[in-house]
Amino acid sequence: MLKIVVLLKQTFDTEEKIIVTAGSVDDSAAKFIINPYDEYALEEAIRLRDQHGGQVIAVTCGPERTQDALRTALAVGADEAIRLDDDGSFGDDGYAAAAALAALVKPLEPDLVLAGLFAVDSGAGSVALQVAERLGLPHASAAIKVSVIAAAERAGLRAALNEVDIEAGRYALVERDVEGDTETVTIPLPALITAQQGLNEPRYPSLPGIMKAKRKPLRTVSLSELAVNGPSTDAAAAASLSPASDLSTRTVRTRLSAPPPRAAGKKLAGAPAEQASALTELLRTEAKLL
Repeated sequence: MLKIVVLLKQTFDTEEKIIVTAGSVDDSAAKFIINPYDEYALEEAIRLRDQHGGQVIAVTCGPERTQDALRTALAVGADEAIRLDDDGSFGDDGYAAAAALAALVKPLEPDLVLAGLFAVDSGAGSVALQVAERLGLPHASAAIKVSVIAAAERAGLRAALNEVDIEAGRYALVERDVEGDTETVTIPLPALITAQQGLNEPRYPSLPGIMKAKRKPLRTVSLSELAVNGPSTDAAAAASLSPASDLSTRTVRTRLSAPPPRAAGKKLAGAPAEQASALTELLRTEAKLL
């Protein structure tokens, strides 16, 4: 049996045209979806649960509209969903979001935490790894294949993978993408894994799934209900951090600007040698590349 927590983020639909007005994104008419990389994590969680038994809990942090993402997760196959209401105070700060999510996930005592490699809106890819650090969990990123194996199976792989002996009842065998190549590692459970594109093919919600989702538990947790501590690897530092200080933001976005309009191209005339000379001069004086 596996208890699996999936960290989800609601993001803009990748087909949306982003409109920037007055230094911020205008999302009044935007369509929101589950972050595509988190969909891979959710699908993998459901597959592992179906194989080993257990429970899948989808977790997100955000305003009330993020419940739509959780209802989709329930319709796809998650057993339970939890929304952490951040009151809009976190903004783009991954530090505060990770601290809050870690505090929410810790009492759930999951065997495995899955998340997307990164969110397509910010591209930071740091929140899930910060959660792993705060919970003291080993982690593997950019997974393209995941399986859960027993200690006896891992013993046979240890020498081949050149890994040290870490005693655990179960392990995750992870094939991960490393800049165009692959690496295979084992990590003891409980652990956190982030999903790369190609891990699986996410399913769509079915009509029966949508109907069943209405009867599945979806609860909201406020920040005041969290027992927030610092990173579990430093007990002294954790004890010195109050919930208020630990959830304070470290990053503030003051303004967002659209890229400047693309300038018209230039056509260089003359012989090839003259064109090359003119191009070199433009690269030096206008593009500032030389």
